[in-house]
Amino acid sequence: MRLVRLGAEPAQVGADIRAAISAWGAGCSVLGGVAVFGCRPPGSPRPLDAVIVLPRGVVVVLGVDLPEPALKVDAPLQTPWTIDGWPLVRTEGAVNPGLEGLESAAALARSLQSRGLEPLPVAAIVVVGPYAGQVTQPTTDLHRGVRVVSPNTTSILAAARELATYELPCPIEPAQRLLRVLDESCEIGPAELIDEGFPESGATDLATADTMLIPKYTDRPAAGGTARRFTPRGKLIAAAAALVLVFGVLGTWLTLGRPAASPPPQTPPVQRADGVEFTQRVAARDASCGRHSFGDVQRWFEQRPCRGLTRAVFDTQVSGRPAAVSVAIVELADEQSARELREVADTAGTGGVTDLIADGSGWPGGPDGFDNSAQAVQQNGNQVRIVQTVWRGRTSTPDDTGLRALAERGLRLTPQP
Repeated sequence: MRLVRLGAEPAQVGADIRAAISAWGAGCSVLGGVAVFGCRPPGSPRPLDAVIVLPRGVVVVLGVDLPEPALKVDAPLQTPWTIDGWPLVRTEGAVNPGLEGLESAAALARSLQSRGLEPLPVAAIVVVGPYAGQVTQPTTDLHRGVRVVSPNTTSILAAARELATYELPCPIEPAQRLLRVLDESCEIGPAELIDEGFPESGATDLATADTMLIPKYTDRPAAGGTARRFTPRGKLIAAAAALVLVFGVLGTWLTLGRPAASPPPQTPPVQRADGVEFTQRVAARDASCGRHSFGDVQRWFEQRPCRGLTRAVFDTQVSGRPAAVSVAIVELADEQSARELREVADTAGTGGVTDLIADGSGWPGGPDGFDNSAQAVQQNGNQVRIVQTVWRGRTSTPDDTGLRALAERGLRLTPQP
């Protein structure tokens, strides 16, 4: 493990985290990778004690200082934590540190994707100290990419190994770009990265290969033969014959009407975020936002019309549970208007942008609507992106942790009208 220290650790337990990771030693005999301490990636909700960049995944590490050493920590993602039977009261931030870790991982994943570094997954380790004898997490939470552990070498190492299991290793050049996202001055040479387990080049990923390219035909002679060449007169005859054929087909089409055979159905577009597939089912683009919104958001649009609205609804699954994601992208005149709209849309009870299901664009087996959905709102320049997520076939709530994490992923989807 190669160590890079950018700044001081934001938590007191950060010193224990650094000591635990330093004990792994240089090289890939134990784990490999690069650990960057005391950084705050773009978009991160808080400074991070460490970011561990591994050949098969990225792990953000958050330190949490407990009021005193604990014998038992119950650390669910859905509800506040309990320390030796007493609730962990938080006056700011997320409902618990685990959810804060999930949000930090999602923020870093968005930064990486915006720079073309998808689909290397990002997970989170929350380290509680100064001491925790036993840490308990619900089994369902373990599938969401968050581990809560004690501040010791064995626990952090085991968690990192469980979380960094992507099928393809990250080559040297993307790893260098990833490290520069954490800090522009973070430069590590190829030889050092090879020593830490990063390959020189990645294997071809057939799933992302462009299969729409047809190789250019070249008139090559067969073995032992000669190339066939056309004289100028021959070329003119061939061209005339082609024109006759085209006009003949056109005349037949105009006479008989369209062919009876219909074109094959198009495959729905599929996008990936953090290794999760999202299938786009419906999409639309409109010039007006006012008639596709409601509540305070609609009244806001009456005073400041938008330049365009792009909406889509996606199908996906989270740990085997079917879900739906509504994405709305609002284009405004300037960044100031976008900031104002983000503040209005991100406030509970102020309305929002109508989803396509409510506008009558549902499909068989799709969601009934986006009532009680979890929501995420993001501003980027003069655009505001509003994402809503619901479970299909079961009850949804706005504070559902799984839906909130899904909404964070949905911020990285791009509708294709």
